[in-house]
Amino acid sequence: MAGILGATALGLLAPAFGSSARLISAPCAPAAAMLSALAITFTQQGLPAGSIVLLLGLTALLAGLFQIILGLLRVGRLIKFIPYPVVCGYLSGVGLIIIGSQIPKFLGVPGGPSLWAALRLPALWAWQSIVVGVVVMAVMVLTPRFTRAVPPAILALAAGLAAYFGLAAFDPALLEVEGNLLLVGRISAGGFGVGATIGQHWRSLGALEPSILLEVIVPALTLAALLSIDTLKTCVVLDAMTSSSSNPNRDLVGQGIGNVASALVGGVPGAGTMGASLINVSSGANTRVSGLMAGALCFVAFLVLSPVIAWVPVAALASILMVIGFRMIDRHSLAFFNTPATRLDFLVITAVIVVALFVNLIAASGVGVAFAILLFIREQTRSTVVRNRIEGNHLFSKRQRSGEEAEGAEEGPSDTVVFELQGSLFFGTASQLHAALEPETQTRKFVILSMRRVQSLDLTATHVLEQIKDRLEENDAYLVFCDIPKGLPSGLKMKRFLKDTGVVRPTNKAFAFRQLDEALEWVEGQRNAAKGAPQGEDLVLDIPDMAMFAGLSPKAIKDLNAAVTLRPVHAGKKVFKAGSSGDELFLIRRGTVKITLPIHKKEHYHLATCGPGEIIGGIGFLDGANHAADALALTEVEVYVLGRDGFLALGEDHPAMAFRLVETVALNLAGRLRATVSEIHALRG
Repeated sequence: MAGILGATALGLLAPAFGSSARLISAPCAPAAAMLSALAITFTQQGLPAGSIVLLLGLTALLAGLFQIILGLLRVGRLIKFIPYPVVCGYLSGVGLIIIGSQIPKFLGVPGGPSLWAALRLPALWAWQSIVVGVVVMAVMVLTPRFTRAVPPAILALAAGLAAYFGLAAFDPALLEVEGNLLLVGRISAGGFGVGATIGQHWRSLGALEPSILLEVIVPALTLAALLSIDTLKTCVVLDAMTSSSSNPNRDLVGQGIGNVASALVGGVPGAGTMGASLINVSSGANTRVSGLMAGALCFVAFLVLSPVIAWVPVAALASILMVIGFRMIDRHSLAFFNTPATRLDFLVITAVIVVALFVNLIAASGVGVAFAILLFIREQTRSTVVRNRIEGNHLFSKRQRSGEEAEGAEEGPSDTVVFELQGSLFFGTASQLHAALEPETQTRKFVILSMRRVQSLDLTATHVLEQIKDRLEENDAYLVFCDIPKGLPSGLKMKRFLKDTGVVRPTNKAFAFRQLDEALEWVEGQRNAAKGAPQGEDLVLDIPDMAMFAGLSPKAIKDLNAAVTLRPVHAGKKVFKAGSSGDELFLIRRGTVKITLPIHKKEHYHLATCGPGEIIGGIGFLDGANHAADALALTEVEVYVLGRDGFLALGEDHPAMAFRLVETVALNLAGRLRATVSEIHALRG
């Protein structure tokens, strides 16, 4: 009766509140198996039968409430990511418990003894029960090879009935229902009808004390997880088959409401079942009405066929459960032992199974959760937190430099190292992070950490970073952060977290920059300042002082001065912007200009940083198209502007100057291309 009531409640409510159009919800093997195993555990603790039934109902009720909460919290997608070894071990353990608990019934041993007691008493075995059980098992196993139109369990149950009545033809005692331990008997729920049974169940639930909740919270959580996983897996398959899209959070709410209703009327909880749902799809179902009708017709069939259920052999039901239990065991997982990479997963599966068999399912749930945490930590610690390590003389800022200057930087000693970090920086990877960074504190002036691929950060990792910063500060060196994500997947604001934990403060030797090239520019500025070299904002170069015009005649320089106009640009303003007319060349007299390529909204790619004596705007000037990039004045800037008409006039009178300008533009573009290629090679490691 509990199974029928559960199928009715789930069938009527889960489709009504869920999102999947073709999902059939009903009591399922994991729910029946877990509640059966839980009943065995409570029985071994000496609890009376009435209390056990109420505890099972309370477990189902809480499981439904947990499913509703999970759906409302929008964690429907997260529940699918429970580690496979934990679920595999738990279900395999439940499958073995099912088999062990049903063998005495299969053998026909009266009194409900334990497995070992039944095996030690062959004199009590009923051969008629064994024959019926073997027939049912054979039909369960062989039927799917010939037809899938009718569920194997129905055909197996019919075969069991036929076998039983076949034996009854030679033994008239088998035709008696009263006192016949081989039959289920009349479903009367102690002499009460359906309505009275539900009413009695409500009164019993109302008499439960709050303290008893502690005994069933963990099993309820586990049951909610198993039922949710079962449902979500079925929904994924249905979506793939029918090119539809279901809402996992709404489906969890629908399943939770159905299971709460099932528990309130004394029914068995369930989930979206794969077999029934696939039959529903193959039969042409398109809407949720199919699920609603399945629930309603189930109750109608119960009312009509109730007298027939009394003649169902116990061995037939036990055999069906044994086959289901055997199918729940993931035999493929035994192969995990043969591969070193999956041997730990095999041990996790084995540990969960052993605890489920020799302790109880509640302890197995705790072991499974603990192993889930260990598996996560293992996966995080097995991957390196250092994606790439780049020597400072292999990676440069986008500041324009002469060929001799660039060559000297590549050949000279490197006081800088760049680390690209990745993954989770937490207590499990803190030692790995320390081992990678600590050797650099003795020989480096600048240690740059790119945080773009970091997924999480905890206090232990920030403590390691603070230790590295302190070691660098002792040697008058710097720890530099760049590419800091605005927000981690967890919602943590990394930059604020680094400041709050004391790693990054304006008064010490740790700094943070938005991008790697900004950090590299700052490092180069620190080097130049240490050497006493003039900075870009202090340097002023008139046309005769620019290296590109060295060797030209005074007449050519004079005519160029006459052809250009001097334009001041305030800091923060654009010299030119992408999409504007590109028929002008700009020669920087004073200040620093940043060339960026717009990508998406406020995002951009840094192409170059240019200073006095350099030409910008060359691409648009050469091909006659609009500017492809923005030129932003970082400081107060003055530029000489040369229009295309002025350039053509100069070319007629001074072809050497025109060639020098075009050559300089081409060399600048080639230099930026080479720098970009070198950057890609360096970043790819």
